[in-house]
Amino acid sequence: MAWFLLVVAGLLEVGWSVGMKYTEGFTRPLPSALTIAGIAASMYLLSRAARTLPIGTAYGVWVGIGAAGAAVAGMVLLDEPATAWRIFFVVLLLVAVVGLKATAGH
Repeated sequence: MAWFLLVVAGLLEVGWSVGMKYTEGFTRPLPSALTIAGIAASMYLLSRAARTLPIGTAYGVWVGIGAAGAAVAGMVLLDEPATAWRIFFVVLLLVAVVGLKATAGH
């Protein structure tokens, strides 16, 4: 269950990080409220997962999912460059996430 919560927390991190773009510096009320709610929910689920998982693993996986997901979402939704090097480094992030999970001992 902890891994499931952690993955959902990571996906929420992707959502709120992309949502920050739509807040326009927290000047738009609805996108700002949704972004803040996403941050709170993501942190809460991370804290729940960290009850069982080692914090270094939980935090690393959470950040990795968020960073890779935000990079991909930027390329898909925000017309950011999708160069071969960017994709290569996103894949490296995902390899690191898988490696952390594989070596967590749970």
